[in-house]
Amino acid sequence: MKKDSSIFAIFFIATLVILLGELLVVKAVTCSVSELSPCAESILTGIPPTPTCCGVLREQIPCLCGYIKDPKLKSYMDYPNTQKMYKFCRVPFPQC
Repeated sequence: MKKDSSIFAIFFIATLVILLGELLVVKAVTCSVSELSPCAESILTGIPPTPTCCGVLREQIPCLCGYIKDPKLKSYMDYPNTQKMYKFCRVPFPQC
């Protein structure tokens, strides 16, 4: 009986370690402004962003300060429509 409970305990711990390891895997983000292409229409025209745009925007959060600091991209980040897009997608505008 003790042997069965030891095997179960080892199996349980091993399963727990595997599941926790999966949760801790961080998806690598590619910081490329082209990833935000689904948001271009929203930024340029002011129409509400698509769910795809909002998803990409959330994925790109670690990259946004880099885009803001890039002189070539800063003007797009300053568009009023960009602010609307962030609000609509419920993504806080980065404070860099």
